[in-house]
Amino acid sequence: MSEGVRRVADDHDHPELAVLRTAVVTVSSSRSSADDEGGDAIAAILADHGHEAIARDLVVDDRAAIERVVSEYVEREDIDCVITTGGTGVTRDDVTIEAVRERFEKELPGFGELFRTLSYEEVGTRTVATRATAGVVEGVPVFCLPGSTNAVSLATEEIIVEEAPHLAGLATRHDHEGA
Repeated sequence: MSEGVRRVADDHDHPELAVLRTAVVTVSSSRSSADDEGGDAIAAILADHGHEAIARDLVVDDRAAIERVVSEYVEREDIDCVITTGGTGVTRDDVTIEAVRERFEKELPGFGELFRTLSYEEVGTRTVATRATAGVVEGVPVFCLPGSTNAVSLATEEIIVEEAPHLAGLATRHDHEGA
């Protein structure tokens, strides 16, 4: 078995990455790397759970720019997961979902459903305004989160650190089968 992959004891015995190497992409036309609270929160939560944010990027609310950055990260061998923050709302410049969703080989609708369920406890019916989603692109799980620090923390802490190592192991299991 490859280093960094462990088998978890469940009824399917699927691989799970011991350390998740993540790229964090903040989508914003108003933030800078100095005030990227959402990206900082993702990186800190990952580190608290023994994972790594090995790449960080800040990109403006532009569909082509988002597509380019996410594509670059999913093609990297040292990236197991991509997390974007920002651009999931309903304003004209919220284009993260449009930039990423068409690349999904497999969509993971349960992520958005669970995120909105958990968010409801905090923001009530305003949760309908988020289009947070996830999917697999070229064997790499990609999560698209809202831009608020509270939403980022909720999604990363309650869902991503729990499921992304497993999803990344499943998405790349062909590389590990028979190892």
